Amino acid sequence: MVDTFRRAEQRPGRQEEALLGLDLKPLPLLLCVVFLSLLWDCVKFNHPLEEMSKGEKLGKMESYAVDVTLDPDTANAYLFLSDDGKQVHDTYREKALPYNSERFFYSAAVLGKQSFSSGRFYFEVQVEGKGEWTLGVARESINRREDITPRPAAGFWTVGLSNGNKYKAGPDVALSLQSAPKKVGVFVDYEDGLVSFYDVDTAALIYSFTGCSFTEKLYPYFSPGLENDGWNSAPLIITPVN
Repeated sequence: MVDTFRRAEQRPGRQEEALLGLDLKPLPLLLCVVFLSLLWDCVKFNHPLEEMSKGEKLGKMESYAVDVTLDPDTANAYLFLSDDGKQVHDTYREKALPYNSERFFYSAAVLGKQSFSSGRFYFEVQVEGKGEWTLGVARESINRREDITPRPAAGFWTVGLSNGNKYKAGPDVALSLQSAPKKVGVFVDYEDGLVSFYDVDTAALIYSFTGCSFTEKLYPYFSPGLENDGWNSAPLIITPVN
């Protein structure tokens, strides 16, 4: 009698029989699918730049595009600016301009009108056909009255080309590029202290300044280089971001 009662206790009910009859083998696979689906949702909405492909990364930066125009009040007297404020080149002919403390006196350079003191911004510049150029960003307090070599210590974060084939970041870092860029993208993350330069056509990183400490306004910076008897007469052109 006792033995019969114990066997009755041990016998599963109908619901338990149904559960025991389930094939639980697919369960781990199902859990994996659910986990991966949730993980992908997280990645889609918070995709770190360092994990993106070159094209994805540049596309992300392009979403921070700003409309930059050249500031004639800062332009060196030998530079020619287009009426729309999008092109600049050297002329070898000095214009009679009024004194302006914001103007570059010796350096063949000009700043953008727009300033930035927070957030992220991005712009593109066509450099095709030029043998010399320098571009990037500069802080508001840079020395504009003397012939200063653009370098971070002086408030410039730039890349450039000289002699038709020598690429440098600032004046000190020689760059070896796979191909000559026709258009350069400039991306700045103010809070992160980052200035990055990209070959727009290939989405390849040219150079990044990291760990910068920005405490004042930043302006886009452009130097088309000297005209050199027509050898470097092509303009720098601020182009729309596609």
